[in-house]
Amino acid sequence: MIHLSLIGIGTGNPEHVTLAAVRALNQAELILLPRKGEAKSDLIDLRRLLCRDLLEASSRTRVVEFDLPCRDARADYLGAVDDWHDAIAEVWVDLMATHLPEGGRVGMLIWGDPSLYDSSLRIAERLGGERFREGGLQVELKVEIVPGITSLQALTAAHRIPLNALAEPVLITTGRRLRERGWPSDAESVAVMLDSGGAFQALPQEGLTIWWGAYLGMDKQCLIDGPLVDVAATILERRAALRERHGWIMDVYLLRRV
Repeated sequence: MIHLSLIGIGTGNPEHVTLAAVRALNQAELILLPRKGEAKSDLIDLRRLLCRDLLEASSRTRVVEFDLPCRDARADYLGAVDDWHDAIAEVWVDLMATHLPEGGRVGMLIWGDPSLYDSSLRIAERLGGERFREGGLQVELKVEIVPGITSLQALTAAHRIPLNALAEPVLITTGRRLRERGWPSDAESVAVMLDSGGAFQALPQEGLTIWWGAYLGMDKQCLIDGPLVDVAATILERRAALRERHGWIMDVYLLRRV
């Protein structure tokens, strides 16, 4: 039996890691850290830092790094993601079989929270699925979720604003959906994640306010807010410059009708 803990670690600030997350880290016999290439070395460096600082001196936890498979950039986005998740699941199974052949506790450090635009839960579900059973890779698995601070929480805290307008709902979507479908009907506030850059350009600029943030919780955090018509170009320019400087970028924003 593998006991897999998906541990939310927030958005880059070690102080955002909860006591429950620290406990789960120290209970794990094996922690798996994904490497995403040199351009995103900051991401694994932070995970290494957390392991170094939060694992107790007496801990016997093993920390193992692995190269994350690359996603195919083909036009069939959902199909490419599905194949990518299969490939990641196979790597997980191999690592678990190698380092915990008799079973045990495995921890994985998840950016933000495992429940919000993260695929670790979907990948874990594959380990007991039909495809893996037929391939002889099925794992008897128990999954535990340790919640973490999300990028949306970090965004609204940094800007000192509520996520929702008074008594109004909030819709959380992706940059891809915003480009394809425009402003969602009956929504006063829209939070946008996983935007490859500037999906808000697909919207009418007038009558919207934006609160944008990049590298939330990190020492290089950057914030811009204001009427979309006034700050859209500034956000695009700053985003491009930051990505050029650091080699990668994580950003999120909230749009609200005014």
